[in-house]
Amino acid sequence: MSRLILVISFALGALPASAHEYWLEAPVYQVQPGAELTTNIKNGQLFEGTNLAYFANRTDRFDLSFEGDTLPVQGRMGDVPALQITAPPRDGLLIVAHEASPSSLTYKDWKTFVGFTEHKDFKTALVDHLNAGYPKENVRERYTRHSKALIAIGDGHGSDRELGLATEFVALTNPYDADFDGMMTVALTYDGAPRQDVQIEVYEKSAKIAPTVTVYRSDDQGHLTFPVARGMTYLVDSVVLRPAPDAGETSKSPQWESLWASLTFAVPN
Repeated sequence: MSRLILVISFALGALPASAHEYWLEAPVYQVQPGAELTTNIKNGQLFEGTNLAYFANRTDRFDLSFEGDTLPVQGRMGDVPALQITAPPRDGLLIVAHEASPSSLTYKDWKTFVGFTEHKDFKTALVDHLNAGYPKENVRERYTRHSKALIAIGDGHGSDRELGLATEFVALTNPYDADFDGMMTVALTYDGAPRQDVQIEVYEKSAKIAPTVTVYRSDDQGHLTFPVARGMTYLVDSVVLRPAPDAGETSKSPQWESLWASLTFAVPN
């Protein structure tokens, strides 16, 4: 089992309001070959959120990978759910990938930005911000979202793989396999390299059980192994915060850029 440097479980009400996740959520994570399959793009907090419509101008990438082949999603403007397809005609593991176009925000006060950096464990961000001479007022950030979902077609056999997202989770175990032992392993990358010793949040919920979250840290390979339970749905989330490459170019340029990686899946009963 991968080394867990830090494990903290807590009620979701304790999380700061500045945390906004973005993920792919399927109403059903196991469908039969040839059946209708839908997936929502979600934005919210604490594994609860709003279904977003599909718009091409808000999307940098939206595709499906199955049996080693990757094809773009032919979405229609305004679709909710964003993904509406007929499932592949054979058993296997379907990987849905989505990268949202960059968006921007301005923190209304310093305290909110501080809360974000503390919650996501960016230990040097505040010192770096002040050392760069940036103001405490109107801290500006550009952010992008990099999401994947694992959906079982029939028996769901197969493997996840790296798809080249800017930051990405890759499942090293398949929760739909008949011999799955209840321990899920994921690898986290940024620009194709392992993200070592960084915070990873694992959200868990079901139709009858309210969401909870456990906070872990990746090991020196960028891996995390964590226990999962039958009948539960999971969101795995981690964030990169880096100086914006265009910081200081204009009065409206962002000082920071965040990249959010997420992976969703379910564990069969």
